[in-house]
Amino acid sequence: MPNTVQRFNETVQDYLKYRPSYPKEVYSLLVKQFDLTPEKIIADVGSGTGFLSKLFLEHGHSVYGVEPNQGMRKAAEKYLLENQNFHSINGLAEATTLDNESINWIVVGTAFHWFDVKKIRIEFKRILKSPGFCLVVWNVRNKKQSVLLQDYENLILTFSNDYQQSRAQEFDQTIVKDFFHPFEMKTASFIHKQQFSWDGLKGRLLSTSYSLRENDPKYQDMIDELKQIFDRHQSNGLVEFLYDTKMYYGQMK
Repeated sequence: MPNTVQRFNETVQDYLKYRPSYPKEVYSLLVKQFDLTPEKIIADVGSGTGFLSKLFLEHGHSVYGVEPNQGMRKAAEKYLLENQNFHSINGLAEATTLDNESINWIVVGTAFHWFDVKKIRIEFKRILKSPGFCLVVWNVRNKKQSVLLQDYENLILTFSNDYQQSRAQEFDQTIVKDFFHPFEMKTASFIHKQQFSWDGLKGRLLSTSYSLRENDPKYQDMIDELKQIFDRHQSNGLVEFLYDTKMYYGQMK
């Protein structure tokens, strides 16, 4: 599998345009259950283009976005340019470069499956103050309730690079429970949606690290089949992408 830091180099602009943000309910739940307040310092590890960082910045937090991919990091810096509470950090999840006991909450959005779990557990405990907390969250495509997404899944299985090794929805929850030990891991799920035109659906596919690129001989076949899927499911020129936003969270230190 390609280097996990570099594999998103070709997807940055599509990622920024077409990947889902995170619903406001994610933040509201943390406030309700942990009395999360704006003075708490956040580390967004594997921050990508800054979608999850933005959710916390909108509520007044200082956020340290730790991202090793230069293209993603620069996109986040531009996306969050007007917010002085965002601090862009060139670092790995396993070696964030953040100071010891400097962070109240570590948040990870749609990136945890790329990390070395044993190494980041050590690193997270190093940078967290006590008590320190962690949130791991994914927007997982809801294939069970969406025929469109069943067709989309089949397309990816037919035309993909390394998809089998990159499916976040297959992450083993047992590992997450061990990750929070000896504290309790809490879980929650919310419905989340996007609507796409044809160009949007195409961009959504191309935002993934496992999508074929134009220089691949099967690329046009992939796009043609995607267009058939769009035409089959569109209503008034739009299709709906349905997600489960899944949260795993709790005290870690």
